[in-house]
Amino acid sequence: MADNASLGAAKTAKNDEFYTQYSDIEAEMNAYVEYDPNVFRGKTILLPCDDPEWSNFTKYFAANFERFGLKKLISTSYAKGAGNQQLTLFEMESPLYDEALHETRGKLFTLTRDKDGSGSIDTDDIEFSGYLEGDGDFRSSEVTKLRDEADIIITNPPFSLFREFLAWILDAGKQFVILGNKNAITYKEVFPFIKDNEVWLGATHHSGGMDFFVPDEYNESANIKIDVDGRRYINIPGPRWFTNIDNGWRHEEMTLDTMAHNLKFNKKLRKKLENEQGAIEYPRYDNYAAIDVPITECIPSDYDGVMGVPVTFVDKYNPEQFDIIGCPDYTGKYGSDELGIKRIGEAWIEKYRSAGGKGHYTANMTSLVYFNARGEACNTFKRILIRPKKGGNAT
Repeated sequence: MADNASLGAAKTAKNDEFYTQYSDIEAEMNAYVEYDPNVFRGKTILLPCDDPEWSNFTKYFAANFERFGLKKLISTSYAKGAGNQQLTLFEMESPLYDEALHETRGKLFTLTRDKDGSGSIDTDDIEFSGYLEGDGDFRSSEVTKLRDEADIIITNPPFSLFREFLAWILDAGKQFVILGNKNAITYKEVFPFIKDNEVWLGATHHSGGMDFFVPDEYNESANIKIDVDGRRYINIPGPRWFTNIDNGWRHEEMTLDTMAHNLKFNKKLRKKLENEQGAIEYPRYDNYAAIDVPITECIPSDYDGVMGVPVTFVDKYNPEQFDIIGCPDYTGKYGSDELGIKRIGEAWIEKYRSAGGKGHYTANMTSLVYFNARGEACNTFKRILIRPKKGGNAT
């Protein structure tokens, strides 16, 4: 199950192997190194569930071992019976190889020294260090022990286990860079850390989706493409890097303009907000004291109050420019009840239904809603509530 193969389903699914491209890993890691050239120096990096023969994570850090000044690289891989369908040359060529153990045990690979005497430490020096007692599950005591040894954890975890995987990292107070889906931003296990500026998004964003290589036998998608080298890949929508390692991107201020300018030059937004007489303004929620900004690029510079913005705002979030107040779709702390968001009410429901609205809404819900300039009942997609710092955000 190289490169932490499962993105969404159980890790045992044979047609659920997705391999992160080397170029995507390189682009993300470069951002941290450019911001702090010593970010990885003297550090032990753990790559859970990354088979070094197919994992680009392991290949990348092995190739850059000396440049980054790493102390140690640790990779673990699932047993064949737990999802890793292939046998690696690292394993086969080692005197520790055991065909029976390959079926049921996870594997451990390490890189610490110039094993082959070439004068440099690189991929050729990766050592198969033997079999784990279990199947390589990150929740096992032995992989947890490796977590405790490591300084930084980097990988592409199963999306279905993202909450648990992140908690496993944060419980140990480790630095990390991991892939997840953008929807994870509002998970109750994730959002408080985003709001409190303890976890943020990485430097490279993939709003149009991200390409992942898949095995030759993968047949679960009609959208499989083939690159110039004959490798099969598919595009997965909505991936994001999550991290607690600093980078320059998160300190860049968004370029903002006034409401009037936004509404004058953004025809799509203007059409949504214009009344029958041509007057336009950002709508105010009917059940909360805030305005709705449907497009992140149209956050106004001349409004000091609370705004509801799309979840993709976090792609550009600068904690020195804005405070995150909460998320109405979030059920825990910083959610609707704590924020004081009112119930939708019968008036909005009646107007919404009379106009043919089919969404699942009840008067007791606390989703953010409003009446537009034409008096129509409008709902919103998932929103994050923000406020500009220092009494304004004009640039």
